[in-house]
Order: sequence, then structure tokens, then C-alpha cells
Amino acid sequence: MSRLGHWQPVLLALTISILCGGAGHLAGMPLPWMLGPMIGNTIAAVLGVPIKGPDRLRPVVIPVIGVMLGSAITVSLFQQLGDWVVTLLVLPVFLGLAAGLSFLVYRKFGGYDPVTAFYASMPGGLNEMLILGAAAGGDERRIALAHAARVLIVIFFVVVFFWLVLGVTSTGSAGWVALDALTVADYVILTGCAVLGLGVGKMLRLPAAPIFGPMLLSGIAHVAEWVTVAPPTVFIIMAQLAIGTVIGARFVGTSPREVGRDLSLAVISAFAMLTIAVGFAEAIALQSGMDLSQAFLAFSPGGLTEMSLLSLSMGQEVAYVSSIHLIRITLVIAIAPYIFAAVMRR
Repeated sequence: MSRLGHWQPVLLALTISILCGGAGHLAGMPLPWMLGPMIGNTIAAVLGVPIKGPDRLRPVVIPVIGVMLGSAITVSLFQQLGDWVVTLLVLPVFLGLAAGLSFLVYRKFGGYDPVTAFYASMPGGLNEMLILGAAAGGDERRIALAHAARVLIVIFFVVVFFWLVLGVTSTGSAGWVALDALTVADYVILTGCAVLGLGVGKMLRLPAAPIFGPMLLSGIAHVAEWVTVAPPTVFIIMAQLAIGTVIGARFVGTSPREVGRDLSLAVISAFAMLTIAVGFAEAIALQSGMDLSQAFLAFSPGGLTEMSLLSLSMGQEVAYVSSIHLIRITLVIAIAPYIFAAVMRR
């Protein structure tokens, strides 16, 4: 196959993303440049359209998202750390309930074998759970589809919840940042945060290192006021397009019946997790006086990158939401093998 032929499925997927993202933007959809491509490419994949996700772009754009999220960190954030204590204390309880209920869905309703059901139900990162599940002898395809579907469904319903229930329709708290709004020094510093942050994240072995490392360095740079602007908005839109396309294209190669079955199970699992998340968010909001919307985002079991983008899009505290999701993923990765061993013994 020629080089052009190799890229045709990727170009087709990106074209679908641009059209669906643009339509979502015109319709006033929150986070249109990620949600639109996700929905459009999922439908295309299920219908058998020959698309392919731009997987090579994802490692490039993820640090850009990290730098953008770090730009939302302010000095006032550190004055709110005391409000996080209760969240951190109840987070393990939430994870146990959410994962346990999801496990029952995949085991009892889906008929998955115990290994596949366990790792499909863990609200951790897709890649990490796929690696652990495969090593334990689980069905890699089902685990991958379960997590891809969970992220897709959680993002969709969180947006709907914000839009229709909470009445939050903001599509970006930072406003438009033009290319010429940054000086040469700004570009150098932000690029350094992306490149060096990726290395720092890997060196410290941080979960989701490609996003959290750049976010950490960008936060330091903005708190120190070495730079006072976010990356240009056009870069953020391009990053969201790439991420949304990759998520939607994960369903390529699956039959409509298989996708329909896995999506049905994911809907039940995601709704169970989100119902528990609403309850915990209500408790946190009542106890600390925090906005329900912010607490709900922190407990919604989506991906770190996607939920962080949602928090920025909805005008919420990015650092709080991102940190809670990072801790969630860290806990799941750290304790999942031990819990799995205990479950298997029983």
C-alpha cells in the first residue's frame, strides 16, 4: 500500500471529526471539538466506514492539553487544599462501590469470565487496565471496548447532565487565545513545559505522565508568572479533534451486534457508576460548600484527559478535578492486582 493509501483512513476520520466538531460548535454543544468527533467516528466505525484513528498524533497532542490545563492553576488554588480532605477520604469507598457494581454488571448480565469482568469494571486508565487484564488472561478486545465505551458514554452523559440538569453551558472559560497573543518567550516556555514535562512525568513514573508532567510544569510556570497565557486556542482545538477521533475509531473492526452488546453493558455500568458519583458529589457539596457541578466532575469515571477538558470547558476548577482523577487512576493501578488476587481466591 502506498503512503497516501495508508493515510487515507486517517484523513477520512479527521474529515469526519472536523465536520462533526463544526456541527457541534454551531449547535452550541459543550466541548464540541472532542464530543463531535467521538460521536461521528463511533457511528462511522459501527457502520463499517474505513477509518483509522490518528494514533501517532495522540502522544503529540496530549502534552499540549497538559500545558493548557496547567495554565488554569492559580495561587488561590492552594488556599482550597483543605476542601479536598473529605474527597480524598471517601474516594476509595466510591471506587469500591462503583467497581463492584460494574463487575456484577459484566459478570451477571454480560456473562464475562471473572478476569475480563474484573478488569473491564475497574475505573482506571484504558491502557493500564488492558495491560493488566491481558497479563491475567482476560479478553483484551472486550476489556478495551468496555473502557472505550465507558469513556464515551460518561463524557456524553456528563455533558447532558451539565447542560440540561445543572444549566451549565459554557464552552470554554479561558476565551479565545490568538496565535499572536503569545510572545516568542511565551512559546519557548510553554513548549519547554510540554517537552520537559513529558520527561519529568516519565522519570517520576507518574500515572498519565504525558498529561500530568506538562500540566505540573505549566502550573509552576503560571503560578510563578513566567508566562501568563494559555496555549493558542487553535492548538487546543486540534488536540481535542485528535483525541475525539482516536476514541471513536477504537470501535473499528467490531460488528454492529458486538458493539451494540458491549455498548449496552457499558451504558448499564456507566449509569451505575454515575448514579453513585452523583450521590458522593451531593455529599461532598453539602459538607464542604463546593459546587455540585465541580464535585460531580471529580467523581465521574471518565478518562483523566477528557474529564480535565470538561472541567475547563464548563468553567470548573481544573486542578481539583485533574488531581482527583489522577489519584483515582493511581489507586486503581496500585491496588487492582491485589484485589483481583483476593477476588479470584473467593
